[in-house]
Amino acid sequence: MGCANLELHLQISIVSVLIFTGTFCVGDTDPLDVAAINSLYVALGSPSLQGWKSTGGDPCLEEWQGVSCVFSNITALRLGGMNLSGELGSNLDFPSIIELDLSDNHIGGTIPSTLSPTLRNLSLSANQLTGSIPDALSSLTQLSDLSLQNNLLNGQIPNAFLQLTGLMNMDLSGNNLSSQLPPSMGNLSSLTTLHLQNNHLAGTLFVLEDLPLQDLNIENNIFSGPIPPKLLSIPNFRKDGNPFNTTIIPSPPAASPAPAAMAPSPEESPAKVANSPSATMKAPMSAISRRPFKVKRIVWIGGAGFLIFIALVVSLLMLWFYKIRPENKKYKKRNMGVYTRSSHKHTFSDSPFEATNDEEKGWSSKLPPLQPAPPHQLPIIPGEKFIHPTLSTKVTDRQFITSSIKIYTIASLQQYTNSFSRENYIGEGTLGPVYTAELPDGKLLVVRKLNATASMGHNHEQFLQLVSSISKIQHANIVKLMGYCAEYSQRLLVYEYCSNGSLHDALHADAKLPIKLSWNDRIRVSLDAARSLEYLHEQCQPPIVHQNFRSANVLLNDKLEVCVSDCGLSSLLSSGSAGQLSGGLPTANGYSAPEFEHGSYTQQSDVFSFGVVMLELLSGRKPYDSSRPHGEQFLVRWAVPQLHDIDALSKMVDPSLNGAYPKKSLSRFADIISSCIQHEPEFRPAMSEIVQDLLRMM
Repeated sequence: MGCANLELHLQISIVSVLIFTGTFCVGDTDPLDVAAINSLYVALGSPSLQGWKSTGGDPCLEEWQGVSCVFSNITALRLGGMNLSGELGSNLDFPSIIELDLSDNHIGGTIPSTLSPTLRNLSLSANQLTGSIPDALSSLTQLSDLSLQNNLLNGQIPNAFLQLTGLMNMDLSGNNLSSQLPPSMGNLSSLTTLHLQNNHLAGTLFVLEDLPLQDLNIENNIFSGPIPPKLLSIPNFRKDGNPFNTTIIPSPPAASPAPAAMAPSPEESPAKVANSPSATMKAPMSAISRRPFKVKRIVWIGGAGFLIFIALVVSLLMLWFYKIRPENKKYKKRNMGVYTRSSHKHTFSDSPFEATNDEEKGWSSKLPPLQPAPPHQLPIIPGEKFIHPTLSTKVTDRQFITSSIKIYTIASLQQYTNSFSRENYIGEGTLGPVYTAELPDGKLLVVRKLNATASMGHNHEQFLQLVSSISKIQHANIVKLMGYCAEYSQRLLVYEYCSNGSLHDALHADAKLPIKLSWNDRIRVSLDAARSLEYLHEQCQPPIVHQNFRSANVLLNDKLEVCVSDCGLSSLLSSGSAGQLSGGLPTANGYSAPEFEHGSYTQQSDVFSFGVVMLELLSGRKPYDSSRPHGEQFLVRWAVPQLHDIDALSKMVDPSLNGAYPKKSLSRFADIISSCIQHEPEFRPAMSEIVQDLLRMM
């Protein structure tokens, strides 16, 4: 009977476990999680993410892309580097989420004030987020890792760290944060890594001195005051680029012992000593009390002698200085007048910033070599106010050796781009975001903000050399470099503005765009673009390979004349990882020559990419279009078999032309394309040959 009862209980237990387990195997996601993820999907602009929907769905059961669950709750969203845009919306309140990673995308807007208090890892780095860091940060009491670096965040860091005692790593670098560090940062008792570099943070660092930091980077801010001694013991402490008072706070002095003659003997009470004859100055001292006094007297005498010696030396030096001062006045005036010139002459070789005047060159040769000027000593061009990063006063505008290249400050570019706002955002180039900038006189420019990946491997001097090289590229069909900025480790390039956007937009954007390219327009665009590459390949010394030629970099002005952008930037493309660069390299979007897959890129690779752009002009199709049938997704593969079949060729032509083109001209156009996209590089023509072929079509 007992065995029967035991068996019955076991069966009941097994059934209960199965029922319990089955409940969770159904996978119905918590409705609050579903609502939050639907809201996020809509805010991001409904991107191409597997399984994601704007309403309903079952993220956990259906295994939506980037979603991790425990039972029926979403616990992690990992969508880093997915080329996402849009915004974060107003609802990120997932009830049980632990990790939220949306880094390395193009997400704009502000950080929502509703964040889940269960978060342990929040990474929104390398996006286009604006506004300030929300006070809602104070509710994330479980947070251990916070990454908000390389965005456009501004304002002050909120005083929201009182309860964040578990936070171990925080990175707020590469933003526009200002003001002092909040007092509650002193409560971050677990913080080991703190990166604040490349902001505009000010004040002192005392709030950090008792934290268990092992890695502290505060470079390129405006912190002042002395550095707390405790911070100097941090194993990895980087502090350059701040106007610190270099005086280190001294440790509190030890209390001085009372003079031996006045100290009571251990055998006597203070009252007894005070009334004793031995307390008077005339009383005899013991041998023990006399010895310290003699030592002190010797030290004082030695110190006084040393001070007298120093005073004599200083007096002699001053006498000698005043004696030779009249003879050196002329030299000093010259020295002060050419400091910036000499420093930049030393920095550049064969650059547009060199002296063009014999007198200036003579001054430089007579002076000892000077070290390259730091960023805040770069030449100032009239019309651009410069704010010294360590001072609150403006440096007077002054003319440097004559050049058409202007040096802009971060402050001025922020003003011209409305703090790099979403309204001024043009798009995400391969090397970083691009913005329009409006000068006070109404003139428009374009500002390219180089991202960290594109700048890796280039120090400050190498960046200036790059600017010098780009400034020498002068051609009617190449976008002109107008200036640059190199402050606070930020690197920005300023170009002329092209009013009609890019060829990519003209061909592939929606029908609202007013630009309609006729057949003759397309031939002219091809000719202008070909001339730009001919100039780079055959007229520049040394020759320049573009390495990123595509329709998005073929810009059009108000006369539909071509201006090719990104010329001379191949070293930045080479230094960054192709997978990390914004938008990717040509291999990812249908422009790359076959040899590029093996790491080879030459002038003939540019020719191949040019042929792909001509194919876009002929067909109106994108080089790669995932929405098309499998056999038509890559434009080159689809088009090659049809280029020499006149009937098939006619069917390939962009429908928006409505048949308005001469068939003979179409055939010649296709022949040029075919020669450019040959599989073997040696069979592709030089750009000068292509220019001549297109001229014969005009």
